[in-house]
Amino acid sequence: MQAPRVVGITGPPGAGKSTTVAELVSAFRERGHRVAVLAVDPSSPFSGGAILGDRIRMSAHINDSDVLIRSVASRGHLGGLAAAVPAAIRLLGAIRYDIVMLETVGVGQSEIEIAAVADPTVVILNPGAGDAVQAAKAGLLEVADIVVVNKADRDGAEQTVRDLRAETTAPIVSLIAARGEGIADLVTAIDAHHRADNRARRLARARAQILSLAQSRLRSRADLDRLAEAVVDGNDDPYTAAERLLSPPAPD
Repeated sequence: MQAPRVVGITGPPGAGKSTTVAELVSAFRERGHRVAVLAVDPSSPFSGGAILGDRIRMSAHINDSDVLIRSVASRGHLGGLAAAVPAAIRLLGAIRYDIVMLETVGVGQSEIEIAAVADPTVVILNPGAGDAVQAAKAGLLEVADIVVVNKADRDGAEQTVRDLRAETTAPIVSLIAARGEGIADLVTAIDAHHRADNRARRLARARAQILSLAQSRLRSRADLDRLAEAVVDGNDDPYTAAERLLSPPAPD
């Protein structure tokens, strides 16, 4: 079974991630690729289900049998990725999807986890508004394989590109996603990154994915709060508590 290519899309709210994903889906479909879109949404505080806004934005593809669009609730999982996403990617590969577009929650600072499963990771920013500086502070540029400046027809776009060049060595693509302008350049950058893939990079992704899943399981341990209370009350120290957390859970 050949694994699908996973293209991660992340960035601050309002950057145009969903519009960019919709345009990329069209570009990949023109090549004959089967494309799946996993839009990782914040869980509804009432039902725990996924918000379907991204599926509405991509309605142009809804009647294409070779495009699958699903919203996945993050259910409070830190890092913006639902815990089920890695398994979903494997399943999509098994049913012969060539490309998986993975759009994350869009809160910026918690998106670092996307690098564990995506290659490349595309970070989308807007001109001005301090996006470049904020992205650098949040660590987004550290995981960016490709940086996109969307809404490049706005004032300050060229300055944003210059600011980004001072912060990252990743390729920078200017885009006006709402008009489809620059999408071909973005696809070219994605292709170039894929050709440069190597075993060392795949090993790094696998390590990051293992650590991410391990952290997720540790956060869900029922005794985490009890251990924290013991540290706060002075009955334990953080080092011992960490050792206890890493030990197998006590039987009920």
